[in-house]
Amino acid sequence: MKRFIEGQARDQVTLLPECLEDWADENNPVRVIDAFVEALELDALGFSGVDPKATGRPAYHPAILLKLYIYGYLNAVQSSRRLEREARCNVEVMWLLGRLVPDHKTIAEFRRANGPAIRKVCAQFVELCRRVGLLTHASVAIDGSKFKAVNNRDRNFTEAKMKRRMVQIVDSVARYIHQLESADRQEQTKAIVMRTKRLKEKIAKLKTEMDRLEGVNERRDAEPDKQISMTDPDARSMATSGRGSGVVGYNVQAAVDTKHHLIVTHEVTQSGSDRSQLAPMSKKAKQVLGKSWKSTNSMWLPIAATSQANRSSNALMPTSLSPCPNRRPRTTSSKACSSKPTFDTSPARITTSVPPARSCRVA
Repeated sequence: MKRFIEGQARDQVTLLPECLEDWADENNPVRVIDAFVEALELDALGFSGVDPKATGRPAYHPAILLKLYIYGYLNAVQSSRRLEREARCNVEVMWLLGRLVPDHKTIAEFRRANGPAIRKVCAQFVELCRRVGLLTHASVAIDGSKFKAVNNRDRNFTEAKMKRRMVQIVDSVARYIHQLESADRQEQTKAIVMRTKRLKEKIAKLKTEMDRLEGVNERRDAEPDKQISMTDPDARSMATSGRGSGVVGYNVQAAVDTKHHLIVTHEVTQSGSDRSQLAPMSKKAKQVLGKSWKSTNSMWLPIAATSQANRSSNALMPTSLSPCPNRRPRTTSSKACSSKPTFDTSPARITTSVPPARSCRVA
C-alpha cells in the first residue's frame, strides 16, 4: 500500500500509558466533573449508600456513579447499557472512574433511587455558575419540549380512545354474528363448518377484549385527568405539531440562559400545553436566580390592580405586544408571532421582553 497512510498490524503489541493521569489532559472536561463531584456533600444532598454497611458485598461509592451519570448527560449518553459500555472502552471514563465498570442494572438503580438528590446537584451547579459570574446578567428563555415515554400509543387510554375502541369491537361482533347467520342458512359443508368455528373463536376473543377494556375504563375513570397509561403510569398523551399525530410522554419545561446556554431550572409536567407553564417557570427562574420582578416595558408582569385583593395576587398577565415586524400590510387577521418571550435579569431585578421576531405567519 504505497502512497497511503498505513495503519498498524492488529497483532502488534502496544502499551497504553501506565499512569491514569496521562489519559486526560489538563483541559479535559472530565476534570471539571471530577472536581465538581468531589466538592459536593453527597450525604447532605440525600444520596443513599454514602455510609457503607459493615456486612455484605461492598458497593460502588455514589460519587463514582454520579460522575458517570454527569458524563453521560454531557455527552448525550442516556442508556445505562451504553454507559456501561463507555466505562469499558472509553479512556476518559476509565480516568474518571478509576477503571471501575459498574453494570447497567447498578447504574439504572442509582438513577431510580436518587432522583431528588440528583435534582439538588443541578441546583448546586446553578449556584456554582452564579458564584463564578455566569448568571449575573442573564437573559433567560423559557420553552417546552415533548419527550417520548416508554409507552406505546396503543397502551394509552383516553375517554375518546376508549369509546372508539369499544364501538369498533361492537361493530366487529355484529358483523361476525351476521356472517354466522348467513352460514346457518347454507348447506353445512366442511368449509362452512370450519368457517363457523373460526367466527365463534373471533367473537369469544372480542368479548374477552371488551371485558378487559371495561376493567381498564374503570381504572381510567379513577384518574384525575381521565387518562391512563399501562406501561408508564405517569406518561400522558400529548398533541404535536403534525396533524393527526401525537406522542405519549412528558412535557419538559426549561429555562435556559441565552448567553452561556446553561439550564437555570427545569420541570417535567404532564400537561400537553405550554400556555399555563410560563408563569410557574418564571417564578422558579426568579427563585433560582434570586432576582425580583421589574414592572417596566415588559410583556409579562405581576398584576397591578388598585384593590388590596388584587395586589395580593402573584399571577402573571400579558401586556400589549409590539407589532410584528414581518406583518403584511392591510390584513385583518394574523397569527401570533413565532418568537418566544425572554426574561432579562439584572443584578437586582428580572424583566421579561419580546425579542425581535424572526418570522411571523399571517393568515
